[in-house]
Amino acid sequence: MTDNEEIIRIIETLFESGISKDLTKLKDIHLDDSRFSSFSDLPPYDLKDYKNTIELEELRFVSISDYSYEIKNPKISVFDDTAIVALELTQKGMLVDNKAYTGEHMVINGRATFVLVKQPTWKIAHIHLSKI
Repeated sequence: MTDNEEIIRIIETLFESGISKDLTKLKDIHLDDSRFSSFSDLPPYDLKDYKNTIELEELRFVSISDYSYEIKNPKISVFDDTAIVALELTQKGMLVDNKAYTGEHMVINGRATFVLVKQPTWKIAHIHLSKI
């Protein structure tokens, strides 16, 4: 598998977790290190570390049913053991409120930037998601 194929597969694994609800893979694809960081288009908007990012991703994916995503126009740039991926992202699903037994359909059109490092396999070191 080429670096580009491996890198896009890591990013797909992140979003596939929202479909399969297999959240165990999230810890495997992120860099468990103090240098990890993320920004998101969903609150809280502060810069997050590894632990908070994993917790928020898990919470987000379990609260969305019928989740789907589409990655468009990915641009992967590899610089030795660092990669930058920029892409357009559409996410859809039903936000579920388990307390009120209600749901709200959501469609998020956005952009995403990922920074990955190879140590020894590719891991996500930074994520920035933003709505268009």
